[in-house]
Amino acid sequence: MATADDRPYLLGLRLAGRRVVVAGGGAVATRRVPALLDAGADVFLVSPEVTGSLEDVALAGKIQWARRPYAAGDLGDAWLVCACTSDPAVNAAITAEAEAQRIWCVRADDAALSPVWTPASGVAGDVRVGVLSGDPRHSAGIRDAIISGLRTGTLGARRGRGHRPGVALVGGGPGDPGLLTVRGRQLLAEADVVVTDRLAPRSVLDELPPDVQVIDVAKIPYGRSVAQEHINAALIEHAKAGRFVVRLKGGDPYVFGRGSEEVIACLRAGIPVTVVPGVTSAVAVPAAAGVPVTHRGVAQEFSVVSVHVPPGDERSTVNWPALAATRGTLVLLMAVERLAAVAETLIRHGRSGHTPVSVIADGTLPTQRTIVATLDTVAPRVFTEGIRPPAVVVIGEVVNVAAEIAQLVRGMQPGMRGSAGAHSADTHYSGGPGYSGAPSAAGPHPAGSGPAGRAAPGTDRP
Repeated sequence: MATADDRPYLLGLRLAGRRVVVAGGGAVATRRVPALLDAGADVFLVSPEVTGSLEDVALAGKIQWARRPYAAGDLGDAWLVCACTSDPAVNAAITAEAEAQRIWCVRADDAALSPVWTPASGVAGDVRVGVLSGDPRHSAGIRDAIISGLRTGTLGARRGRGHRPGVALVGGGPGDPGLLTVRGRQLLAEADVVVTDRLAPRSVLDELPPDVQVIDVAKIPYGRSVAQEHINAALIEHAKAGRFVVRLKGGDPYVFGRGSEEVIACLRAGIPVTVVPGVTSAVAVPAAAGVPVTHRGVAQEFSVVSVHVPPGDERSTVNWPALAATRGTLVLLMAVERLAAVAETLIRHGRSGHTPVSVIADGTLPTQRTIVATLDTVAPRVFTEGIRPPAVVVIGEVVNVAAEIAQLVRGMQPGMRGSAGAHSADTHYSGGPGYSGAPSAAGPHPAGSGPAGRAAPGTDRP
């Protein structure tokens, strides 16, 4: 640890176009040179031998390489020197010459004799972090913790100078906050205003600073809702007032999320927009329940359909006869209240009434529930079980694959059952109570798959 008289003064050196001398061509130089080049430095490397990486950089013309030992006079016009040869006497001579010419010098072999210490540094987005503690390992550990926090969004602060402008549309994923992307968390940490809806991961709102304004624009199925025009207006109003606005949406903003409408509205108003993709519930929720949407030899295609209007409605753009004819998997969002009409339409156009169906409610959340039926029984089954939105419906033979996996897991010896992880959004193959009534080619049988998970958005649409 540095003493009071020995504490370093931290600076950020702007080396673009400035000469930096690196003496030595070993491992230390191999680490230092790329960072110097990233800073725009004009690097002069002097060493009779260098590593393959440094030779490659030299051959590419990115640095000047003098293939000889260091010599007096090599520091001419230098702003910074890195003395990292394998000979302490040479490093001492370089340091003495640099001191005489008032050039800052980093001596790699002896920190106590080095006029300059190089911090443990890292980059997260547009933030560069440097840590000095006197103990390189301790510095590196602190550096790693800070960088990890910045990258995941668990550590952050809103900007002062260079305040981020405009609006960011952030896909919040299917519900479990652990499935929110790293980039999404980073932008949330910088937000002045967060415009959210019922399908976004609500628990992340508790992590926001108290002065962040949260605007709830929830759209409840068959209940109250906020008109899209009012949502667009709120985004524009706050962005024009100089606030950075995050529009936090469930799933992915561009999968039945009306994200493109919000982007167009903002751009027409002259507001810059960033779009951060999210994990779509159309795939994530079935996966959380152990249901693959494709499986070799069973389904090599899947279709994702919004059923916010039923088959036969003049507003529908869905070709239901074509979907009935395919052998691929059908993934339905916003379908719970219209499942009877969907099943009748598919059966009428040729899809077998015995096709297995899985309905996953509150996918990836602690209250996740999964029921399995067939196409001709699923609608009354959903009513009997009291399944409510949000839920994802999977139609196709892949449901039998999930049942097979669950059956294999149940046959494993106690203590050897597989698990994809301990996280609530992970698929736990342990035959939990959240899964019931799975059919197979041999007929209906109970099955266990998926976590008794959480009540999350099963659709990407607010």
